[in-house]
Amino acid sequence: MMIHGFKSSKQDFTFGPWKVTAAKTHIMKSADVEKLAEEMHMPCLPEMMFGDNILRLQHDSGFGIEFNAIDALKCVNKQQGMLKVACAEEWQESRSESEHSKEILKPYDWTYTTDYKGTLIGDTLKFNVVPTTERIDTEKLKAREQIVFFEEVLLFEDELHDHGVSSLSVKIRVMPSSFFLLLRFFLRVDNVLIRMNDTRLYYDTQKNFMLREYTSKESKISSLRNVPPPLFTEPNEIAQFLSPRETIYEKLEFPELLDSAPATMQESSSIQPQES
Repeated sequence: MMIHGFKSSKQDFTFGPWKVTAAKTHIMKSADVEKLAEEMHMPCLPEMMFGDNILRLQHDSGFGIEFNAIDALKCVNKQQGMLKVACAEEWQESRSESEHSKEILKPYDWTYTTDYKGTLIGDTLKFNVVPTTERIDTEKLKAREQIVFFEEVLLFEDELHDHGVSSLSVKIRVMPSSFFLLLRFFLRVDNVLIRMNDTRLYYDTQKNFMLREYTSKESKISSLRNVPPPLFTEPNEIAQFLSPRETIYEKLEFPELLDSAPATMQESSSIQPQES
């Protein structure tokens, strides 16, 4: 849990042709949150909405990827799927005495579950996203290498009327030879379920692409009877006990930077990306 009484900060860190920008500021004012909720056609937004917080990775030539709360909330199911309705009813039954229980059945996903994987940025050049069989080398990440930059940015958090937590945060560590980023959506609805959507982004400075892995896991509390309850509040600890639901493996290929290359070559390379 982050301490919410922090001072605003904006850090820029440059390594090679890349610049990491991490901006952390205060919770959005309620008037701004209400206006944003209206624009997004949602009855309400998370209690702690850090709309101006951002983590951005940008190449000298303009392309890159950033992580922000507003784009993440655009990926929330506005109409609320069947699973969520069932979950809400289960939640309502377990909290029938709660004054807020009726609110849960509003037609939106009150858990703010998002499958957001970042926002690609760039005016003329952007990453080319393709499926891949390559995987992030987790063993290499375990190697002791100097961390030259580290930052964690909270994008939103909601305590679900004191009956759980829904949060989205992103952290990055930069080493001399690579960087590793983790965007994590974590949901715990007390007595009902735990859900975790992780996006991992890895870049080796010797390569002309990044690897992006998205994994969604979820388990009902009733199926976690053998897990010590204190772990329910520790995302890093509970992750291994959750059931995998979805995995997406992608390669974020750098756009063709050579202006001298014929346009036809650039077009064909974007249709049939070269495997490294």
